[in-house]
Amino acid sequence: MADIKLFNIKGQVEELQSTQVTLEKELQQLLEDNMYTFFGVTFLKSEYRITNGRMDSIGIDENNCPVIFEYKRSLNENVINQGLFYLDWLLDHKADFKLLVMDILGVEKAEAIDWSMPCVICVANDFTKFDEHAVNQMQRNIKLVKYKKFGDDLISLEYLNAPQVQPVLDETTTKPIKKNNWKDKDFKQYFSEAGEKNQNLFYSVRDYVLSLGDDVSENQLKLYVAFKKVRNIVCVEVYQSNLLLHLRLNPDSVDLQQGFTEDVRNKGHWGTGDLRVYLKSVEDFEKAKPLIDRAYNEN
Repeated sequence: MADIKLFNIKGQVEELQSTQVTLEKELQQLLEDNMYTFFGVTFLKSEYRITNGRMDSIGIDENNCPVIFEYKRSLNENVINQGLFYLDWLLDHKADFKLLVMDILGVEKAEAIDWSMPCVICVANDFTKFDEHAVNQMQRNIKLVKYKKFGDDLISLEYLNAPQVQPVLDETTTKPIKKNNWKDKDFKQYFSEAGEKNQNLFYSVRDYVLSLGDDVSENQLKLYVAFKKVRNIVCVEVYQSNLLLHLRLNPDSVDLQQGFTEDVRNKGHWGTGDLRVYLKSVEDFEKAKPLIDRAYNEN
C-alpha cells in the first residue's frame, strides 16, 4: 500500500521519518483519551471483557451506534477476524452494551442506541495487501486505519477503506406499505411513501455525495441516512413533501434563506449537523450543492 511522506518545509526541506509506537499501551491510551477528536466516537471502556475474550476499546458514535476498536500489534495478527467475532458477540448481547452505556452516559443515551450500523475499527502500523480485500469481501462495517507517528508531536491516521455496507435501498422494492403511527416508522417506510419524485431526488443526492471522494461512506440508520468521512458530513431524511438535509456547517457562515436553509442548533432533530436544508426540487438540489461541497471540504 502507498505510504505517507511528511516533510518539514520551514527552512531547509526535510523529510520527517515515521516511527512505530508501542501499541500495547501508548497508542491505545492516546486514542482512547482523544477518541472523539480522532474518530467522532465517545469512549466508553478499555479492555471490555466478554465471555470469550476482551475488546481493546469500545465506544458509541454520533449516530448512537456501537464501535469496537481493535489494535493490531504484529503484522501476522488476524485482528480483522477477531473484530468480526466481537461484533457478532455484541449483536447477540445487546443488553450488556445497553447496561454499559446506561452506567456511563445515562438512561436517555442507552435508550437511543441504534443497532443498524455497528462498526469495528482496526488500527495498525501496517496491513498486508490481503487485509483490505478481505474486509471488502466480508461486506461488514469494518474500517482499517493505518497510523504513523512522526517525532514526538505528530501522528497521522489514514483510512484505507470506506465500507459501503448493505445497499441503502433496493429500488425495486419500494412498494406502498400500510400507514403507521409516525413513531413506528423507520427510514425505509418513510422512503416507500415519499413518491417517485422524492425517491429519485434522494438517489441524486446520494450519488453526488458519494462522488465527492473515496473517503465518503454511506450508513443507513434507523431514521436517516448518514454520509460520513470520519464524522457525519450530511444526514438525509426523505418525506412525501421534501428531503431534509442536515449539514455539518456553522449556520453563521451561511446566508440563510427562509424556506431553504435554517439554523437548527437549538432545535431537536434526527441526525447531526446544525444547518438544515429543505429540498423540494432538482433546482433546490442544485442550490444546495455548494453547501454540500463545503461540508465535505471543511470536515
